[in-house]
Amino acid sequence: MISISEAGLGDISTIQKITNITWPITYGEILSKEQLDYMLGLFYSDEALAKQIENKEQLFYLILDSDSTIGFIGIEHNYKNEAITKIHKIYLLPETQGKGFGKIVFEEIAKMASEYNSNQLLLNVNRFNTALNFYKKIGFEIKETVDIEIGNGYLMEDYVMGKNILKR
Repeated sequence: MISISEAGLGDISTIQKITNITWPITYGEILSKEQLDYMLGLFYSDEALAKQIENKEQLFYLILDSDSTIGFIGIEHNYKNEAITKIHKIYLLPETQGKGFGKIVFEEIAKMASEYNSNQLLLNVNRFNTALNFYKKIGFEIKETVDIEIGNGYLMEDYVMGKNILKR
């Protein structure tokens, strides 16, 4: 049984542990080791995560299966002051993939989003990430192609994907 609980500063090491397992698998063949390390430092250092959590830039949640943490999400409601919930981060441990957990997590995100009067979910995905097929399968559509400069000469080469959600 999956449950989702809000994460706080005390959960930073858990978020980092999941990131350090999932990122090399997700991005290892897409990004150079140097870019991977740079991005992990930029987005997942103690300081970066503490700032995001404390400033409520994103709401972080742990994804639990029974008592074990199997992933996390970082979402932002009312993205750009619109009725949109932006999914900034969603990572599940590799051994959980293909078991229906991702679909359940997205259903839970949609429920949370509708509580904040969002009518759309939005996310960015690397154009070469195999998760792209999963997102399409659960109803996301490519809205835009973007290249985002993140410093050190690196780009995030993403698709912006969106999915309309029904009001509850």
